[in-house]
Amino acid sequence: MSFPKRSYNCGILREENAGNEVVFNGWIGTVRDMGGLIFIDIRDRFGITQLVIEPENQPELAERSKELKSEFVIWAKGTVRKRENPNLKIPTGLIEVLVSDFGILNRAELPPFEIIDDLNTSEELRLKYRFLDLRRPVLQKNFILRNQIYQITHQYFYEKGFLEIETPVLMKSTPEGARDFLVPSRTYNGRFYALPQSPQQYKQILMVSGFDRYMQIVKCFRDEDLRSDRQPEFTQIDLEMSFVEREDVMEVIEGYFSKVWKEIKGIDIPTPFMKMTYNDAMLNYGSDKPDLRFDMKISTLTEILNGTEFKVFADTIANNGVIAAINAKGCGSYSRKKIDELTEFAKKYGAKGLAWMKSTNGEFSSSFAKFLKEEEIENIKKAVNFEDGDLVLVVADSWHRSYTVLGALRLEVAKQSGIMDKIKNDYSFHWVIDFPLLDYDEEESRYIAMHHPFTSPMNEDSELLNSNPAKARAKAYDVVVNGAELGGGSIRIHDQAIQSRMFELLGFTKEDAQSKFGFLLDALKYGAPPHGGLALGLDRIVMTLAGTDNIRDVIAFPKTTTGLSLMDGAPSGVDEKQLKELGISLIKGE
Repeated sequence: MSFPKRSYNCGILREENAGNEVVFNGWIGTVRDMGGLIFIDIRDRFGITQLVIEPENQPELAERSKELKSEFVIWAKGTVRKRENPNLKIPTGLIEVLVSDFGILNRAELPPFEIIDDLNTSEELRLKYRFLDLRRPVLQKNFILRNQIYQITHQYFYEKGFLEIETPVLMKSTPEGARDFLVPSRTYNGRFYALPQSPQQYKQILMVSGFDRYMQIVKCFRDEDLRSDRQPEFTQIDLEMSFVEREDVMEVIEGYFSKVWKEIKGIDIPTPFMKMTYNDAMLNYGSDKPDLRFDMKISTLTEILNGTEFKVFADTIANNGVIAAINAKGCGSYSRKKIDELTEFAKKYGAKGLAWMKSTNGEFSSSFAKFLKEEEIENIKKAVNFEDGDLVLVVADSWHRSYTVLGALRLEVAKQSGIMDKIKNDYSFHWVIDFPLLDYDEEESRYIAMHHPFTSPMNEDSELLNSNPAKARAKAYDVVVNGAELGGGSIRIHDQAIQSRMFELLGFTKEDAQSKFGFLLDALKYGAPPHGGLALGLDRIVMTLAGTDNIRDVIAFPKTTTGLSLMDGAPSGVDEKQLKELGISLIKGE
């Protein structure tokens, strides 16, 4: 098919282009026949421009335009002129194009939904017709933004001396962390590759190989439960550096974020970022990725209530638990119904209940005050800086549960009270450091790695691996922005003996460790340099900059929360011939 090729895109023309002869190629947004004038909005990924046909002067064009419908693909020629009624909501709103000719390149059926930003339809329908959903300008802007981040990333790390090296997509299955996606081998029946959850071991091997600085924008895969900010396949900016300590990696990442936010948002981010220990993050904010754009810190009340006769609090203290609270300033007007809703919210995070006290216009009420002495009440008020108009929420439970529940309540109250709306355009960057190296899994009766098995303990805690592993801290660090972990990393174990001890603590026999990780253990014997790195979640970075809390808004062809691809029907069944070649038979469900 031969047709006039576009001379301009649909978003570029301005007032100074009046009088220019132009050609457009694009999709029809709307057609509006106003009698004396016919208006056609033509759209491409660059923007939208209004076309005009004057039936009185162009009867043949007006007649042909009657068959035009939304989402038809057309070409159009014409002359740019100033609009009598400007539309200041769009960049091209000061001009329009008087059409001299047009042609239909392809027709379109009536779409199942309008191609508009403010779309009130189900996400399932949009994902089924993702090829239409992706025409919406709001989504196209997200992917233009994503492309900008790609280009900045390549440039920044190239200038910092990093080499982009691709690591395998088919690799050996590992036993730690989330479940692997497995790929059966046709050549070796009964044996499987795994899709990488991370290039972790390969990038460490690259450091042993002397490449010094590695970077890759890489696809990773985890077969785990999904949430709004998770996908089974995701993209990360992966890097590793030799002859470095924690602060060296942090400095590189701070420079990267400074460059990204400056070039995309025009914002100067203060560096270096604040550092906060894991323990302080949990004690003050109930989260290892706290949102520091607002205050509402947690107050620990255990000590001031020691000796209380109130059974709920006394039993908690006797069982080495924690009593802690947040003061929701200005929320004293919350009704009992609203507090009950917060109680149900807390229970989703494991709370057995939620104690509270509040004051409105000088009238004090509480779910627990009658069980406490007056002195105890006053001590609580003083500890949480209680004033008239405040609502105090109290949790009494184990250390981890008390702080986790209050951390979740802190965010929920901030949403409900409008705090989040006020700070939505603010950015708060910080590091969380000094994580525990190990966590104890009660169900499996063994230690598990808090980050991954290759994370180095703090130098001063190395001896604890033999005497008190639970107390050892990791040379790990997470970068947090507005309550979201955008990346995490660590200084790695480069000593083979320490790595072997780590595997031993995680419950691996020497034979298991050699079978699972032998190639890495062998590499560490041959002059491994001190090294460390980090992985940044590219999808989450785009989400943060785009201002969306849904990861599917920044991935072109995402899966649903149940792991389905509604557009193409994946995952799908395969025929018996394929299974037979792979040496696989299926167990039919009941």
